[in-house]
Amino acid sequence: MIFISIVISLIYSILILFFIIGFDKIDVYKSKNKSVKTNFTIIIPFRNEALNLTNLLNSLAALNYPLEKFEIVLVNDNSNDGFNSIINSFKAKHNNIDLMLIDNIRKSNAPKKDAIDIGIETSKYEWIITTDADCILPKNWLITLDNFIQYESPKMVVSPVAFQIRNKFIDNFQNLDFLSLQGSTIGGFGMDKPFLCNGANLCYSKVAFSEVNGFKGNNKIASGDDIFLLEKMINQFPKKVKYLKSTDVLVKTKPEKIWKQLLQQRIRWASKTTAYENNFGKMVGVIVFITNTYLIVLFILAIVKIVFWSTFGLFFLVKFNIDFILLYKISLFFKCQSSLKIYLTSSVLHPIFTVFVGLLSFKKGYQWKGRQFHE
Repeated sequence: MIFISIVISLIYSILILFFIIGFDKIDVYKSKNKSVKTNFTIIIPFRNEALNLTNLLNSLAALNYPLEKFEIVLVNDNSNDGFNSIINSFKAKHNNIDLMLIDNIRKSNAPKKDAIDIGIETSKYEWIITTDADCILPKNWLITLDNFIQYESPKMVVSPVAFQIRNKFIDNFQNLDFLSLQGSTIGGFGMDKPFLCNGANLCYSKVAFSEVNGFKGNNKIASGDDIFLLEKMINQFPKKVKYLKSTDVLVKTKPEKIWKQLLQQRIRWASKTTAYENNFGKMVGVIVFITNTYLIVLFILAIVKIVFWSTFGLFFLVKFNIDFILLYKISLFFKCQSSLKIYLTSSVLHPIFTVFVGLLSFKKGYQWKGRQFHE
């Protein structure tokens, strides 16, 4: 068991160190002085988001960008919560903003992909940005993206997403988990092994979307409007998919309020892992799952006195410390170090949570937004 512990802890440590180095390799982007040029279509699918629409729309109205150079396409995915009055009120108050409300047209098992498809078909501009209805957008979002596009000439731009957290344990727990994903995202790009992105802050050329045939080939899988498109873009344009590391484009979203919703969300995220084409992404998932499973097994074996507590303790400390370095770095960038106050407790609970989600994801079914999905 000691030999196995050394091997697994070494592999896991190398992986996290890989992400730490990659995170540091990407410089924080500083905008240059240049006049704006890019026209954007912002596509926002939504389903029963009346409680969040006002904050989203207000952040859109506050964007520091010429109004004639962007449009907003809201795609209603069969909502029944009185959203219309909120949108109509906003349009009456901000009639100078180019905002369109359309209904989703279901063509597949993936309602969000269908919504983005119809949004792109309706769009009149070359650059597409997707975000979610429970997000708040930073005022310099578009102007920074425009600057990055002009200087870097990408086909796709992946940007950061962070949680708006309250002082609650579930928020901080989710935040630490999400920070690890963001750290892995940035680290992967830094080491030229991109494998993650988030559809709440994703920008790409409409021509490039067409050239990779959009979501064709994975629209039987309900989730993954972001990851599968990323894989296609990397395969087609390996040097043109870039990460924009800047707090000026940091989109804020809400964590889940209750554990049941959090569990369903994470199962939804994990359920598409087996469909990944990116072998590095699959390898990362396997290493993380094995490491967390082995930690739980060691704990049980220590209880029944099959292994020494010191074996479990050393394995736990190695994982605890290497994870902390990555989380500390990413929390500094996102300015949310307060979540680290629960890091010890989270380090005990997170392996159980991760393994539980992983096992449940093999069932290929979950509930989301009042719908049942089977993948």
